[in-house]
Amino acid sequence: MTPGYHNVSVVRPLKWGVTVGRGEHSGYTRGSRRLSPGRWPLWSLPGPVLGYLLTVETLAVLAIACTIRLPVTGTHWLWFGLLLLGSTVHLEAVSGIDRIRDLAEGSVHLLSVWLFAGVLLLPPPLLCLLIVLGYVHSWGRVYRFRALAHRKVFSIATLVLGSLAAYWVLHEVSSGTEPFAAALDGPVGLLAVIAAGIVYWMINYGLVVAAIVMTNGDRPVRASLGPATDQLMLAGAMGMGSGVAVVMIARPWWTPLLIVTVLALHTGLLMPQFRDASRSDAKTGLFDAVFWAKLVGDELDRSRRLGGTTAVLLLDLDHFKRVNDEYGHLAGDMVLRGVADALKRAVRGHDRVGRYGGEEFAIVLPGLGIEDMASAAERVRAAVSGLSVPVFDLDRVERVVSGLTASVGAAVFPVHGADRTAILVAADAALYDAKTAGRDCTRLAGETRLRFPSHYPDQVS
Repeated sequence: MTPGYHNVSVVRPLKWGVTVGRGEHSGYTRGSRRLSPGRWPLWSLPGPVLGYLLTVETLAVLAIACTIRLPVTGTHWLWFGLLLLGSTVHLEAVSGIDRIRDLAEGSVHLLSVWLFAGVLLLPPPLLCLLIVLGYVHSWGRVYRFRALAHRKVFSIATLVLGSLAAYWVLHEVSSGTEPFAAALDGPVGLLAVIAAGIVYWMINYGLVVAAIVMTNGDRPVRASLGPATDQLMLAGAMGMGSGVAVVMIARPWWTPLLIVTVLALHTGLLMPQFRDASRSDAKTGLFDAVFWAKLVGDELDRSRRLGGTTAVLLLDLDHFKRVNDEYGHLAGDMVLRGVADALKRAVRGHDRVGRYGGEEFAIVLPGLGIEDMASAAERVRAAVSGLSVPVFDLDRVERVVSGLTASVGAAVFPVHGADRTAILVAADAALYDAKTAGRDCTRLAGETRLRFPSHYPDQVS
């Protein structure tokens, strides 16, 4: 979750708050249970995280209370209406797209265009109102109010604190002369806007990253920061917001042209995400079966040209239906995501991991022969066996899924086949042999079992 962005994890496996399944729809409960304060997922957060969220939100409320009585003129209301119209039209135009892609974490939302324009044009009361209305609209139209409410409230609080801090930076530099977009000019004005943008970013981004780090203590801090390109996009959004503010003062009737420009840029930014989504499995973030099969074909062609070898592993989770039956499919989805992450950590950076279907996974390992492939297969199987995934069951009781086992079938090009179909058939037959041999073992195509299965441990601790 990053400033000016929506905070769903389908690509990066970071989370904050209670999640069961994927995305901000996780933790959603139906009916009256959803409205009961005692059942809010907020109370399931760890004590330090809960205290942190409530502190930030309290500070935001106090900041709003301290500025609520500042004067508001008719011109301010006009600018507020135009900015609200721009953000509303913008979101309505892309809400269907955003809902389809489920707003992958780190994806640019560009709401900051309108919010930062508000920093340059509006007094604090209307600025805060613009933030609240914009995020409530987003919550309803994109997420259909199914996102965890405490996440949205926290996002609003961070934006309020960041926006008000940026406002006061401009207020001090301009000696209180408003609107800042007209009062600030020359090198001093440019530096003031840049400083306000940095403050806006540091407060919002810093508060959000702190929340992610607090709930992902086992992950490197760097993984919580997100790619640098996201921050560049946010800087661009604030720059465009500055341009929107200037145009609204000098040429307010040109505002519709800016709305079209923002929409065009937003659509352009989504193209790489559509490309990734078209080849990615929604639940795990791995390559889907179709695109993974294409990668296998490409690797085999390369091995054929260079006279090399390529290994293929097919992996099936043993008795996975027990997790879904006892703890629900959302918990099962979280386990699948955990397995996907474990598999990616267990292989090399240029190995390709895909979801083959259901609880089956597939890995292509370029350059590996039979001996190296056997070691890789056992390493993958051991990664699954050592996995522990925290989930919430159907009664929202926290449990830990562990003791998972996997059956692995392996085949090597060109030893077990001369083309993609032959290699996949050989690996699939080996996987079938591993399952019929007792599961929790690795089988090489045409060879004897590499490891005898151990006893099947308890699945949930």
